[in-house]
Amino acid sequence: MMDRNADAPWSKFDPEVYVDLNYRTPFMADLLIVGLIRDYFSRCYERGVPASAWGVDMGAGANLYPALSMLPWCQSVHLLDHVTQNVEYLEKQASGGGYDTAWDAFWEVLSQAPAYRDVEPRSRFRDIVRVERADLLDLDVQRRWDIGTMFFVAEAMSEHPDEFRRAVECFMDALGRGAPFAAAFMKESREYQIGAHTYPACRVNADRVRESLEPFTAELEIHDLDHMVRPGHEGMILALGRRNAAIAAP
Repeated sequence: MMDRNADAPWSKFDPEVYVDLNYRTPFMADLLIVGLIRDYFSRCYERGVPASAWGVDMGAGANLYPALSMLPWCQSVHLLDHVTQNVEYLEKQASGGGYDTAWDAFWEVLSQAPAYRDVEPRSRFRDIVRVERADLLDLDVQRRWDIGTMFFVAEAMSEHPDEFRRAVECFMDALGRGAPFAAAFMKESREYQIGAHTYPACRVNADRVRESLEPFTAELEIHDLDHMVRPGHEGMILALGRRNAAIAAP
């Protein structure tokens, strides 16, 4: 029987183990993705930075580089996650002396573009990041964000294609007209292991990602990357684009 999101052992999810497995020593695939996001967002804002943009990272989990990619463009960045341990991890990263040094390698890639070089990332992260507990599949969209990211979430929460589509739809519905976005997916993922626990995954490829996003986008580029970072998947997919004008009423 396939696992739905509600059936997965999220109460046992360990964000520190997740960081150690995936980010403590950066994979080249992630550094490549960070560079692509940096260049895309820089192009989107080449005519100037908005005065009061709000950013969102949906299902932020224990991954800070999507939020870091939005720092130059936003007055506020909201990190949303449904898992209690992830929320606690994110709150810790956004307080005190700043985030873990594991994320410095990703900022080094971002800072190769001028807009990022003008930012002191730890203080800015602490000043503008807000962490919220929220369920992506049951998101009450009373506001629209001006820029957004969603990384390894929609395909990594359930085995069911309908929940994958629902997650993508909820993310896109949270973005305002013309909002730039970046979304990443594990390609053809067949569940994954964090510590002693197994979590479900929905098998998607570049065509399915494009099909799920196109109804919501004014422009869309898909990067189909053949980079393997663990057993049980066939690569990574990065989608970059802008929200179109077909916005549903909240």
